[in-house]
Amino acid sequence: MNLDTKLRRRAADGKPVRVGLIGAGKFGAMFLSQAGHHPGYHVLGIADLSVERAKESLRRVGWADDRFAAKNADEAYKNGTTWITENADALIEADGLEVLIDATGSPAAGIRYGLKAIEQGRHLVMVNVEADVLAGPLLAQKAEQAGLVYSLAYGDQPALIAEMVDWTRAVGLQVICAGKGTKYLPKYHHVTPDDVWSHYGLTPQQARDGGMNPQIFNSFLDGTKSAIEMAAVANACDLVPQDCGLQFPACGVDDLPRLLSPRDSGGILDRKGTVEVVSSLERDGRPVFRDLRWGVYVTFEAPSDYVARCFSEYGLLTDPTGRYSAMYKPYHLIGLELGISVASAALRHEATGAPRVWSGDAVACAKRDLVVGDRLDGEGGFTVYGRLMSAKTSRSARALPIGLAHNVVLKRPVAQDHILTWDDVTVEEQDPAVRFRKEMESTFG
Repeated sequence: MNLDTKLRRRAADGKPVRVGLIGAGKFGAMFLSQAGHHPGYHVLGIADLSVERAKESLRRVGWADDRFAAKNADEAYKNGTTWITENADALIEADGLEVLIDATGSPAAGIRYGLKAIEQGRHLVMVNVEADVLAGPLLAQKAEQAGLVYSLAYGDQPALIAEMVDWTRAVGLQVICAGKGTKYLPKYHHVTPDDVWSHYGLTPQQARDGGMNPQIFNSFLDGTKSAIEMAAVANACDLVPQDCGLQFPACGVDDLPRLLSPRDSGGILDRKGTVEVVSSLERDGRPVFRDLRWGVYVTFEAPSDYVARCFSEYGLLTDPTGRYSAMYKPYHLIGLELGISVASAALRHEATGAPRVWSGDAVACAKRDLVVGDRLDGEGGFTVYGRLMSAKTSRSARALPIGLAHNVVLKRPVAQDHILTWDDVTVEEQDPAVRFRKEMESTFG
């Protein structure tokens, strides 16, 4: 409740929270737009593969050129401006840096930069949920051992869900299910970057004008991002995915307690303490009434008749038994809210959600019939989509993580909608991301 006060005190003392950002895409640009409106943040530097692209992102969100004219990190530190570089390692090493934000979207890059940030004593905010699901539990453990914060990104749905789960448990209620909304139809699993914009109701030009990457946004549509984000929630909140993964039921906010309760109580869940994503579309394409496409939710159970009566007295929507209810947030503001994670890490030494167990995994599933010699193109691409599994099932099946299903070649065919395994692909065993993932599996398995 007092982050703004703490930030302004730091600014008054001439010690704003100094932040480094890797990746100036859509999420990063949204954070930069807000960081420029609060004196408690100093964006010391931005690392991006294209300096010009980073500059254009800053101009797009309203920064004047003289604010990012620093020639190096020392100059940026001294005069309160921002340094833009292609060298992420140099940014992480820059004197005065407190918090590093990884917004690259690359699992391998997230692991590499995350480890370097920990080595350099920087708190780490992992926008890169792909890296978090691939090996976040081990990264978080290493950060904690170094006395640092590893945090999910506030504004992104997993951190907001983790906050709601924490609230539910802190007031003494049992979490039944936690999750988010999305636009989903079964056919979306096979959509490719070539036809993604028609499903969003955009033209390719409108998408380009908004700085929207078709492969990244396709991952939201084809179910991959939902699998990844629910794996992140399971790991951060110690929840166990359902045996079927995700069902994507068509569900509005009024039906959350009824549908997202156990089957023996009339719901669709095979266990309590799980995750699910609700669709804003009926299976025939009609819009769901009072949908939760942009929001997050948690359902919970009354521990006694007295609490169930309180649910009724205070107008909570419940299932027919009166024992299951829900709280929800209809929107999330993505990078506009990211400063909460930065401030929480720097000023409170607390994460806005962080993996503490390895409970959920997002694995690669064939988007079409794949043949020997096919090269996988990863999340949101033409060859695979992500599916949620429990970590226990994933390890037993030797399922290939979606985060490693990029630029690897098939050595045996896989039928459409079948899960890929480590044995189906040729993997470079000495690749740092592969080695770190296997270390994570060994540590938490």
